[in-house]
Amino acid sequence: MGPSTLEKKIQEALDHREQSARRRRLPDPNNSPSSVGSALVDFNSNDYLSLSTSRTLRDHLLRRLTEAPDILGSGGSRLLVNGRAHADLETRLSAFFNSEAALLFNSGFDANVGFFSAVPQPGDVIVYDEYIHASVHDGMRASRIPRDECLSFEHNSIEDMRRVLLQSVEKKPALKFGEYSVFVAVESLYSMDGTFAPLQDIVLLLDELFPLKNAYLVVDEAHSTGIYGPQGRGRVALLGLENRVFARLHTFGKALAATGGRSAKFYHTSSY
Repeated sequence: MGPSTLEKKIQEALDHREQSARRRRLPDPNNSPSSVGSALVDFNSNDYLSLSTSRTLRDHLLRRLTEAPDILGSGGSRLLVNGRAHADLETRLSAFFNSEAALLFNSGFDANVGFFSAVPQPGDVIVYDEYIHASVHDGMRASRIPRDECLSFEHNSIEDMRRVLLQSVEKKPALKFGEYSVFVAVESLYSMDGTFAPLQDIVLLLDELFPLKNAYLVVDEAHSTGIYGPQGRGRVALLGLENRVFARLHTFGKALAATGGRSAKFYHTSSY
């Protein structure tokens, strides 16, 4: 019996990606720089501090696990079982990052989708850097904001951001009077290009255009956590903007080497 229609279509898609040099493959796990005893130097992953291969951190983690009472599963979602470990960690994170609250997610994808699908309300506008992470786009698609009210601006361009924001106010005058909100989504460090968002200029621009404080800056710190700021708190903390940024996303799976690709994340929220 020959291949099924599904198998043929999948193979055709793979062949097309192969021909256009867009097919990706999983690397050999035996030659991974993160493998114990590997002689390779890691220039590829996000393990910026090489903590994933730290024997000191590994030994400390194992010791703490032997003492921890609740490590074998939650027993359900947090709406059913709000475990003490989760709550205690969020309290520590809130204090460490100088935020009103912290909320853990299973991954950065879940955090961005959860935030942008739930927080912006009907009538609001989302403005985002054209290089923003794909998970933010997924969150916007799941939100109650029409796609024509999710507007991009040129990468790291304050001038183009101003143009887009003014265009939004012209199209929706209620924004000027604080009846609706604007959410501005940027990354503090864009890993693909190594560029930094001009966070201080963005904050000043939002204060100028929205004196009623209905413009909210959301900063993805995934690639700056652990690297920048006091004790690795990120570039928002480095610039002293904790109370000027509405929400921050930090990851555990990159520089902090906690859970790899399925890193736990949380959002910081604070008022102006």
